[in-house]
Amino acid sequence: MPVLCDTQIRELIDIEPFSEAAKRPGKVSYGVSSYGYDIRVGTRFKIFTPTPRTGGIAIVDPKAFTNDLFVEVDCADVGTDHVIIPPNSFALCETVETLSIPRDVLVICVGKSTYARCGLIVNVTPLEPEWRGKITLEISNTTPLPAKIYANEGIAQLIFLKADQVCETSYADKKGKYQDQLGLTLPKVD
Repeated sequence: MPVLCDTQIRELIDIEPFSEAAKRPGKVSYGVSSYGYDIRVGTRFKIFTPTPRTGGIAIVDPKAFTNDLFVEVDCADVGTDHVIIPPNSFALCETVETLSIPRDVLVICVGKSTYARCGLIVNVTPLEPEWRGKITLEISNTTPLPAKIYANEGIAQLIFLKADQVCETSYADKKGKYQDQLGLTLPKVD
């Protein structure tokens, strides 16, 4: 599987809004790169903040994950350019960009080194052929200190792998549970 270069990304991948590579002083970089695309984190975040429960301790369960484990923050609504993730916690967020992946492309999403060097990790995740929507990302604060994430700036890089042949079954064919998500989506188990 060859990796797509910048001109192929422009031609083959539907990314809206699409940003060219550019120097943006004082900003975490985003836009097309030599062999990938740096996506931006949007303004909406769900920050994991477990609260004590009556009758016991809250348990994180991917089959029964509830919204009450989060505090929701929209930077646009509160007039700020960042959120704070508590120590040893995480946040879910959505990308600014909406993507539509071709049937013969697999995408791997990896965190940007600017945040990784501060102990902030974006979970590595694949985007399968024919997946569409805004990406829901998980950002872990692995440090014992509160950490800032800047809205509308770079957060992760997408690496596009083009197959030699079209896949037999795409994400759209499987009617994947995260297909066409319009924004921040909690985990689901069908």
